[in-house]
Amino acid sequence: MAFFTFTLEDQRQRIGEKLGVSEWVTITQDMTDGFGRITLDPDPMHMDPDWCAENSPYLGTVTFGFQTMSMLTHLFHTVIPYDKRGNVSTGGYPLNYGFDRMRLPEAVPVGSRIRAHFTLQDVREHGAGELIQTVHTVVEVEGQERPALVADWLFVWVTEEGHGRIGARRAIA
Repeated sequence: MAFFTFTLEDQRQRIGEKLGVSEWVTITQDMTDGFGRITLDPDPMHMDPDWCAENSPYLGTVTFGFQTMSMLTHLFHTVIPYDKRGNVSTGGYPLNYGFDRMRLPEAVPVGSRIRAHFTLQDVREHGAGELIQTVHTVVEVEGQERPALVADWLFVWVTEEGHGRIGARRAIA
């Protein structure tokens, strides 16, 4: 059974369970340059290797912190795959709800590999037809002692009842 479709009682029994470790992903300069372009942030610390060789404490480019954060969805999907075409007729769908806490304790050098560790930390009802799942998330950089990201990431699993309420709120707005 998929991670997202368990009942509240099933989920509560899994609190503290390690959901898994993602595949390794190599962060390339092209990825980092693209992230800088689409976020309109041409920071040389991330996008200019020559500048970094002379001015950066890292002696090379590093990823944007938000780029590392944006990789979480991909990393999570390598651990918990689900049908991205899921909807209320297939049992529901997940929504990103944000973070209770997130820190970026270490930089990710461009060219390095990252992976994420996911542990179910909490589950609670948010309203009829909605479960909030808190997943403790740690992004590891290969060969580095300290993690690049530590977060308590929140998901909402929406069933038909929750979907109807969300639609009703949109109709009112």
